[in-house]
Amino acid sequence: RHKRNAMKKLLASFILGLSLLSGGSAVLAQAPATAEAATSAPAAAAEAPAAAAPAPAAAVAPAEAPAAAAAPVPKVDSGDTAWMLTSTLLVILMTIPGLALFYGGLGRSKNMLSVLMQVFVVFSLISLLWAIYGYSLAFSGEGKFFGGFDKIFLKGVTQETFGALTTIPEYVFLAFQGTFAAITVALVVGSFAERIKFSAVLIFSVLWFTFSYVPMAHIVWGGGLLGADGALDFAGGTVVHINAGIAGLVGAYMVGKRIGFGKEALTPHSLTLTMVGASLLWVGWFGFNAGSAGAANANAGLAFVNTVLATAAATLSWIAGEALHKGKASMLGAASGAVAGLVAVTPAAGFVGPMGAIVLGLIAGVVCLWGVGGLKRMLNVDDAFDVFGVHGVGGILGAILTGVFASQNLGGTGGLTPDTFVMGTQVWIQVKSVLFTIVWSGVVAFISYKIADLLVGLRVPEEAEREGLDITSHGETAYNR
Repeated sequence: RHKRNAMKKLLASFILGLSLLSGGSAVLAQAPATAEAATSAPAAAAEAPAAAAPAPAAAVAPAEAPAAAAAPVPKVDSGDTAWMLTSTLLVILMTIPGLALFYGGLGRSKNMLSVLMQVFVVFSLISLLWAIYGYSLAFSGEGKFFGGFDKIFLKGVTQETFGALTTIPEYVFLAFQGTFAAITVALVVGSFAERIKFSAVLIFSVLWFTFSYVPMAHIVWGGGLLGADGALDFAGGTVVHINAGIAGLVGAYMVGKRIGFGKEALTPHSLTLTMVGASLLWVGWFGFNAGSAGAANANAGLAFVNTVLATAAATLSWIAGEALHKGKASMLGAASGAVAGLVAVTPAAGFVGPMGAIVLGLIAGVVCLWGVGGLKRMLNVDDAFDVFGVHGVGGILGAILTGVFASQNLGGTGGLTPDTFVMGTQVWIQVKSVLFTIVWSGVVAFISYKIADLLVGLRVPEEAEREGLDITSHGETAYNR
């Protein structure tokens, strides 16, 4: 009954959000010059690398639009290419082994391999789907919600072609964006870990990637609705973190609680591995955020510094809040705080100043601590590794506050249109983008889980869950018994 009531409330909130979006979509519209400039990050992507920097020339008056519209001549820059290849490698490191170890340590020892397998195989699966059709649907065509099939099976993509960035080969841009797709789907695994069927994970991953991640990437970064309307998302607050957090929350409800949840301690079996995983995430996140500048430039440097500062601030504020509440600061709290800071600064990394990043991190640590505690209890959900509490809550917070701290008055860059930046207007645009992402991801996730349930069932049998998914799903164990 509690599960049905919770799902009813969740669906009601989705419907309410959808009605708000449909009733207020016109509010997002801005002047044509803004629409042309507003596709942010991995989309510094949709602009020349210089446009990612907060140069006044990035914002042009409509009368000057014809001259400004002249596209730069594509030419490979070896420095930019080397940096983007390095960033791509760093984001791969975030997922395998970073995220896999972070999640694996949070689970019980009998489920360690099942978590590693899910992350590892999802990464492999999404990498292939991205090349086959995901890249084309996200970064070709001019639709508001979906791209086109111009580059399906990488048709027309060669060593000589360029994508959205004009100083790196298209293959590099393709690979960089593919790592974002893969880690986003892998993030969802943490919500329903330790009780879901492996086959159901794969079916869900294909469906949700196709109908949630790919369109959201196009909508924000590929010239779609939100990017054209001015939403700022430097490296994936909406596309990656809110998207994955909402899908995880829906999955936690639909798969149901683990046996013993709320009655016995379901404690992490190796905080050492979790700390190693969190450290790899932090290191890899420099490729995630600074790489989203699209070039080896000053904007990448700003994103790099902000990633250090926001993460450090969130780590300290989380353990401070934990110490005040529980009397002790924990290693799990420090690792979780770091990830919360990384999540919150993701949409803001290239748009806010260093002091703004510190304040953002301090707020994120405390708010996400509440997200995995008080809010989780209010929602009455078994989000196993707190995907929603950290990525969902942190992504929402970061996306909205990007509209605040991007202001030049607070040390920010003024977004992509500094001459016309208005904090109140930008915050409203950010709120609308958050609501849109929540509704889109939630509805697609619900349908995707339902299809997986109808095809193979979502949950393993009770006996298999008690014995552990390592043995029952994969026929092996992580540790000698």
